[in-house]
Amino acid sequence: MLKTNLSTRPFYNERAVHVVVGALALLVLVFTVFNVYRIVTLSSRHTALATRAAADERRTRELQRQAAQIRAGISARDLQNVSMAAREANALIDQRTFSWTELFNRIETTLPPDVMITSVRPTIKDGDIWISIVVLGRRVEDIDGFMENLEGTGGFKDLLSRQEELTDDGMYKAVLLGRYIPTRI
Repeated sequence: MLKTNLSTRPFYNERAVHVVVGALALLVLVFTVFNVYRIVTLSSRHTALATRAAADERRTRELQRQAAQIRAGISARDLQNVSMAAREANALIDQRTFSWTELFNRIETTLPPDVMITSVRPTIKDGDIWISIVVLGRRVEDIDGFMENLEGTGGFKDLLSRQEELTDDGMYKAVLLGRYIPTRI
């Protein structure tokens, strides 16, 4: 058996090294092409967005200038009149969405036999519905029971008797005021 090396230089597998280096070079080339493509598309998108932003800023300045001219042309009295009209319109809309049927159904189910209702008046204030109910009862305890029944439904909060008096015919008259909470569908 020979133990000597007859070659002057050792044998290396150069083909595998060339394949790996070539694959890495191809991978670098693919990433480079992808990055160049992304740079070009993002640059064009940036240019389009910058142009659009500049146009929007010019439009904003123009609209602000027009708004200032309009505000300068409106008197304080006209602005107050428009504001009052808007509040009235909102109040009418709120009253339209108020369900009288639901209110009277709740009152009917809680009304004791010895209590009569003489008036019901809702008032909408700051988004809350306040109900004023004028009742007549034979005894103060009957009116108190009616108030407890109303609050027991969960549809009335902060219900208080604002005024109580004895009428000429021996009945007790009370003005009840409280916040009404309608059920939401």
